[in-house]
Amino acid sequence: MVINTNLSAQNAATLLMHSQSNLSASLQRLSSGSKITSPADDSAGLAVSMKLNAQMARIDAASNNVNNAISFSQTQDGYVQQVNSAFSRMSELSVLAQDITKTTSDRALYQQEFKALGNYINTVSTKDFNGVSLFNGNTLNVTTDSEGNTFALQGIDLAHNTTYTTATTNDDITSITGAQKALTDVKAAISQLASDRANIGSNEESLSYYNNQLSTLKNNLSAANSQITDVDVATESTQYAKENILVQTGTAMLAQANSLPQSVLKLLS
Repeated sequence: MVINTNLSAQNAATLLMHSQSNLSASLQRLSSGSKITSPADDSAGLAVSMKLNAQMARIDAASNNVNNAISFSQTQDGYVQQVNSAFSRMSELSVLAQDITKTTSDRALYQQEFKALGNYINTVSTKDFNGVSLFNGNTLNVTTDSEGNTFALQGIDLAHNTTYTTATTNDDITSITGAQKALTDVKAAISQLASDRANIGSNEESLSYYNNQLSTLKNNLSAANSQITDVDVATESTQYAKENILVQTGTAMLAQANSLPQSVLKLLS
């Protein structure tokens, strides 16, 4: 029996420190909800999780871009609906002005309304969305995923398309001949507008698919990340109880091991 070196106490102290370390780590996992509280817990898993989190952040940004583009297209469509109503009324006025029972004065009144509607359409062509022109005809590339791929949002050109400008600025229905020409021009503008509105609808539909795709992808990535980082509370609670018991037991055993050298006194008595 020796006094200077108490191997039992040293072994008990080492095991106690190990149990206390495990207990502390378990407590951190339970309190944080994450099973990776330091890189040492799972270095490879942490690296994968960091990349997944970065990708999900980019997906959120792309989703914002797509939603803003949808709002842009919806704003376009709102204006186009009103333009369609204006062109419809202009076509009606063009037919009314061809009435042989109407006088030049009557047609002048029709022309006044016809011109006002044309001016309204020309004003609409200058509208913008947050400083971006709605109707200059430019194609806008919308970011649709986390890798920066884009969707070409086809533009609508109300400002420079001659089909529109001819109907809104060049026609005069103060005569039957002029009204006949105006009707032809307005019908062409209505046909072009129908095509452009269908294009807007196609843009909105495509963007909605991209938006749904981003939402689904983010959910799947979130689930994958959860498998890597989220703690299983039931399993970890069991581990915590185990380590807590080991700490209490180790503390008692260390106290017992420290008292063993006192038995040497019995040999000396």
